[in-house]
Amino acid sequence: MASPRLETYCCPNRDAATQLVMNFQPEVFCGVCIGSASISLLLTILQLLPKKGQSPRKMPKASSSSTILLLISICDILGGLGMIFRSSVWLGFPGFIANISVSNGTDVWPSAFCVGSAMWIQLLYSAGFWWLFCYAVDSYLVVRRSAGLSTIVLYHMMTWGLAVMLCVEGIALLYYPSLSSCENGLEHAIPHYITTYAPLLLVLVANPILFRRTVSAVASLLKGRQGIYTENERRLGTEIQMRFFKIMLVFVICWSPNVINETLLFYLELQPDINEMPLKNLRSAALITWIIMGVLNPMQGFLFTLAFYGWTGWRVDLKWRKREIPWESMSSSTVGENAYPSPVNYQSNIHDSKKISTTDSQQTDEAISILSEANTSSDERLTRSSPIYQGW
Repeated sequence: MASPRLETYCCPNRDAATQLVMNFQPEVFCGVCIGSASISLLLTILQLLPKKGQSPRKMPKASSSSTILLLISICDILGGLGMIFRSSVWLGFPGFIANISVSNGTDVWPSAFCVGSAMWIQLLYSAGFWWLFCYAVDSYLVVRRSAGLSTIVLYHMMTWGLAVMLCVEGIALLYYPSLSSCENGLEHAIPHYITTYAPLLLVLVANPILFRRTVSAVASLLKGRQGIYTENERRLGTEIQMRFFKIMLVFVICWSPNVINETLLFYLELQPDINEMPLKNLRSAALITWIIMGVLNPMQGFLFTLAFYGWTGWRVDLKWRKREIPWESMSSSTVGENAYPSPVNYQSNIHDSKKISTTDSQQTDEAISILSEANTSSDERLTRSSPIYQGW
């Protein structure tokens, strides 16, 4: 799983709280991480593969949301591969990992592997947090018609730039002035933990606010499109709201154990002796949440695909082709029924007004379609009964 304790364990003079959790049934813990990450990896790839019997789907050209969702899944897949590799080495070569505890050892490869694998996992999941924040920002901008493929470049710069900067800064402060002298005090560890959990806390705080404002903007957009707000429009807004709720629910379930575990371990670090009997319940709670982290952190990838797309089924179609989301048909239907050809003897102002009306209608439909690229079964039925789909 992704925890700053992985980097802290690379210090030969690690603190007692880190020693407590890392030495608690390491074989069982590594086995849990491998099993959870492997299951999540396979199911995530299965979810992303095209399926037989599904209607072709294609995202609107002006959308960057589909790219962001794919990048989130890629970060989870690569992070899960890092967990599998790291835990496999720990299980297969226990003597190799034991050399990390030797502060004056001449073999640098165990420490290099420890630091490198921990940084890989931390960097990929941190980037996933930033991409999830960008998704919330992009969803709001799409409704405001201020986003497009050009903004994806800015998202790349912000996500990878901040993820790399915070990861390198936290590691540099933790291991300063050298790997053998790190963790001599909390002044080394606290900046590392802050840089690690900053994007996670940002998503927990900012994304619900952005999602709530997006849902409100969608309701206004649906009302303003036809001047009415029917039951179908209300159901459409509810579908989008439910999708955002599922995304945040998955995030909270997968990462709240990390926050709880880190709070408990920090409290234990401040105690003179963490092995005292009054602290037994706290130690047990820290160990339980540590194992839970090993299960839930890697499962984020698969659970996110369920929140993004719903269950896509088992029947894989290896013939790659472009696929169109059901909501895309709204735009084509609207354009086909409302954009009547204007005779040459029409006045120019009538032609311009119809052109503007058609453009606004198409932009509104594309904005809704971007936010609604979820499972094809229930959403397609909802779309075909919507007045927007029928080209009112």
